[in-house]
Amino acid sequence: MTKLVVGPFNRVEGDLEVTLDLAEGRVRAARVNAPLFRGFERMLEGRDPRDALTITPRICGICSISQSAAAARALAAAMGIEPTPQGARVAALLHAVENAADHLTHFHLFFMPDFTRPVYAGRGWHARAVERFTAVEGSALRAAVAARAELLHIVGMLGGKWPHTLAIQPGGVTRAPGPREKMRLEIALRAFRRYLEETVFGGRLEDFCALQTEAALLHWDRGDAGLFLEIAADLDLARMGCGSGRYLSYGAYPTEEGPLFAAGVWEGGREALNTSTIREDLSHAWMEGKALHPAEGRTEPDPDMAEPGYTWCKAPRLNGRTMEVGALARQVVDGHPLALAMAGGGVLARVAGRLLELARMQGMMEALVAGIDPGATFMQAGPVPKQGTGEGLVEAARGALGHWVQIDSGRITRYQIIAPTTWNFSPRDAEGVPGPLEAALEGAPVAEAETTPISVQHIVRSFDPCMVCTVH
Repeated sequence: MTKLVVGPFNRVEGDLEVTLDLAEGRVRAARVNAPLFRGFERMLEGRDPRDALTITPRICGICSISQSAAAARALAAAMGIEPTPQGARVAALLHAVENAADHLTHFHLFFMPDFTRPVYAGRGWHARAVERFTAVEGSALRAAVAARAELLHIVGMLGGKWPHTLAIQPGGVTRAPGPREKMRLEIALRAFRRYLEETVFGGRLEDFCALQTEAALLHWDRGDAGLFLEIAADLDLARMGCGSGRYLSYGAYPTEEGPLFAAGVWEGGREALNTSTIREDLSHAWMEGKALHPAEGRTEPDPDMAEPGYTWCKAPRLNGRTMEVGALARQVVDGHPLALAMAGGGVLARVAGRLLELARMQGMMEALVAGIDPGATFMQAGPVPKQGTGEGLVEAARGALGHWVQIDSGRITRYQIIAPTTWNFSPRDAEGVPGPLEAALEGAPVAEAETTPISVQHIVRSFDPCMVCTVH
């Protein structure tokens, strides 16, 4: 058996290193290292609770609204208030816009450029992939960047700026959109729908959302999605990097009527979510302490970086089990037939899950805008408590994001975060069970003399890691 260290990876958020044990041309075991410790949780201790709304979005520039929404919900719980119905609606719209933009970024800029590599020269689709997805120069990349920028104008209208807007607050949102803004929102979403239908999907979004089986999906031959599916069928990406079939979603885009995508756990069937069973295992992390629920946990780095630790990432477990999170997980938990048909799948399932979610989100965003009442109240105020605890659960583009806050004497005494990549890229736990990515990499083919195996890159990027969020 030989050992191969892969990293740093390009086209991922932050630093990532993967150690592979190889035998007979395949990965036998993998250990994933998040080598950058940042310490945002420690920075928050001793601060005014409202500082979390300013500091936590700086954890990441690509999912800052997700961090803001989680912090606002944690503080709202500690304050004992709820956002107004219209405030919750606009907050959900802001969050959905960021996640939709993130899906575009992942597909066009992070994932698809791998298929332009010379290793695939001679494949029937390679020349088209090069024309559409070559880094910087690809026509699909240029179109996606332009469409993303236009979509994010919605955040500018409602939040003043992106990233790091302060528009989302515990009691709602700071901006009350008027009739003029509502019309501009509708125009922006019509333009985005036109781009999706003409370029990304090559057809009606509702037709793509109506697909129910993997076979039907692979027959979709239109738009950039069709090119991806042609590549996926040729390379058998459905069987590459398969997951455990265990999925977690906190529920996405909470409104007065409930989340637009359901909350729950999936393992052959949907179960109710019980966050009290979360524990963060530290046995293979460079962290001191014992396995605790995040409401009781601490971030105490081990300065000696002692074995058996091999990463700064903790190992969250739900009732002792690993959980895969992300767009596929959301769609499986929500019960969409196509996602259920792909449950437990690999690279194809994760990327197709994001495309499916992108198509479904368009109608949801349109409905959120249609329901805006300019004459309503968009935020209620509330005092910061002297004592309190709160849990803020949201769904970032990459999956389940949780913030837990404890307030004593009007100051933050404990703040813990579990990011989506913390779930997916976690190390082994005390029982030796590998995290979701580590398990998915087992069996991946590695050609002789490959120093950065292409199969490993496809699997890693199908999870879309954000390592800067992982250890905050």
